[in-house]
Amino acid sequence: MITVRKAHDLDAREMAEILNEVIQIGGTTALTGEIEAQYFIDRMKTDPETSSWLVAETAEGAIVGFQWFTKGEGYLPPEAAEIATFAKPGQQGLGIGSKLMDATKAAAKAQGYKWINANIRADNESGLTYYQSRGFEDYGKIEGYQMADGRRVDKILKRFDL
Repeated sequence: MITVRKAHDLDAREMAEILNEVIQIGGTTALTGEIEAQYFIDRMKTDPETSSWLVAETAEGAIVGFQWFTKGEGYLPPEAAEIATFAKPGQQGLGIGSKLMDATKAAAKAQGYKWINANIRADNESGLTYYQSRGFEDYGKIEGYQMADGRRVDKILKRFDL
């Protein structure tokens, strides 16, 4: 059984391990370099009033996915949150994303957001499918986004109205 709870500093190592595995596989995130646990510890402390960090874990306490939203980037209005979702490779399809999204929607509403933006690589079929299945709709595109390693990818912007 999968449960969702707020993330805390002690989850950062497992979150980094999951994200690094996703980065190594490639093709689904704009992140290209290894992430340390401190990355998450620092990010979770930034603007806790405008963000939420959630983990999905098994009954045994193993983290199998996580999701966060933060205040939107400069191209988004103040009523929009920016979302990111990661599931441990090989664990997709177990309801992790559904449970995380339900908790995220409630938290974003409680913080006063009106909609959630997902910024997804155009070649990330699983990410596009996930957000589409959660009710996100296409509303824009960023062409030629330059990743840290110099590669360029297009990104699809998807919106979910709360």
